Amino acid sequence: TKPTTPTKMKVTLAVSFLTTAAVALQSPRPRGAPLKQAATSLDPGTFVNGGIAEQSGWDCDEDINCVEVPACDEKVCRTSLDVRIHGDWYDLSGWRKAHPAGEHWIDYYDGRDATEVMDAFHSEKARGMWQRLPKSKATIVEQLEATTAPDSSTQIAFRELRDELVKEGWWERDMVHEAKLLSMWAGLVIGAAVTTTAAPPLSAFLLSLAMTNAGWIGHDYVHGVDKHSDRFRLFVALASGLAPIWWSDKHNKHHALTNEMGVDEDIATDPFLFQWAPDPENDSPLRKIQHLIFFIPFSFLFALWRFDTMKVAVDAVEAKRTDAKVELFALMFHYLVLLTVFPIGVWAPAVLLSGLMSALIVTPTHQSEELFEEYQADWVTAQFLSTRNAVMTNPFSEWLWGGMQYQLEHHLFPSMPRSKYPLLRSRMMEFAEVNNIPGGYRETGEFEILKMNWDLYKAVAEADAVPGAPHTKGRMNQQAAIVNTVSPGNK
Repeated sequence: TKPTTPTKMKVTLAVSFLTTAAVALQSPRPRGAPLKQAATSLDPGTFVNGGIAEQSGWDCDEDINCVEVPACDEKVCRTSLDVRIHGDWYDLSGWRKAHPAGEHWIDYYDGRDATEVMDAFHSEKARGMWQRLPKSKATIVEQLEATTAPDSSTQIAFRELRDELVKEGWWERDMVHEAKLLSMWAGLVIGAAVTTTAAPPLSAFLLSLAMTNAGWIGHDYVHGVDKHSDRFRLFVALASGLAPIWWSDKHNKHHALTNEMGVDEDIATDPFLFQWAPDPENDSPLRKIQHLIFFIPFSFLFALWRFDTMKVAVDAVEAKRTDAKVELFALMFHYLVLLTVFPIGVWAPAVLLSGLMSALIVTPTHQSEELFEEYQADWVTAQFLSTRNAVMTNPFSEWLWGGMQYQLEHHLFPSMPRSKYPLLRSRMMEFAEVNNIPGGYRETGEFEILKMNWDLYKAVAEADAVPGAPHTKGRMNQQAAIVNTVSPGNK
């Protein structure tokens, strides 16, 4: 028999990886151990709205089975944690630690409306569970209604539009379209593996396209709430080296608090890139040349994401988060295949090129739009103000951008399959006109929008530092990780 050549071995490994990934992804992800009741206490919590804490509180599990418990123990008294959802106030203090996505989300919306965020990020099952949460005390509701902005006409109209789209089946996934996307990704991976020896530059280019494409496909599946997305949730870890837990923690915050200075990590890119002139204490010499060197930090974006995702994945395992071990194993398998099939001369430049392409796609659709120093109560209007779509000029760009050219549609409906966004465009243009959205529906050509972003970097580079300017890492007690907040309920 003839000896196996290195190229054949690499192709075999690549095909083996694709087959293993397909089989693994077809099986629903494990759901973890039986749920346990999660006790919660808020520190110091002895006073609520200027008065003594209520004499009873709540403990809830992840299925929102809540039981009434004494508010105080020997050390602390729990306070209520009140959030408005679809016009009603609920006490989430007992569900705070049981919330699968983390307690910081619950804390941030204390004393605020969370209707759009609740609808945007949760499955149909989860959206049907919040009615089981304990209602807030009547005395607290009265105080909150007097100090909380009422739902705007735009928010109400948007909820009606969302209900219409749900009834029309806009969340039903086009499986033919999904098969095409996955086939194109697989072809790029195999092409990169075949050319590693004969044409390393071509191999690196194909691999960078595969990585970028895998990121957009996985992005769609991590956001998705349908059964197909659930089965393919691990795709982004297996194919792109990014953990779903990391992506959800970081990316959903960007969706919920888009362009909110000091909270949205997507605009916290200093000391290499600044979107506004900083306070002198937070300035960097690099700011003065950022428009000349922007491509360098852009290129390292994907590498930074990969580093962060491994740290979050390990921390998630230690914290015993659901599916954390499965995700970590998927990441290990990804690197086993990547480092076995592709030499460093191929995968290293591929990571950098993929980072550059990804950054050129994700940055211009937000950074040149409105930035917010304060919390935006009208989430819908804030999305219109902070987002601009990119109009593609050719089929390759339409594929390469991975649905991110329809950034507004994606931000308003993140769990909707991206294949629906082109058809949704006209509905959103009409919505903006009917509801008198400031600035209307914003879209610009793919090259012009890149120029707009570069112009912003140049303008900020030439500007003087501004004493008192907001810090990208957050105000006092409001760091970018949203561990502590300055929400109305915490003041």
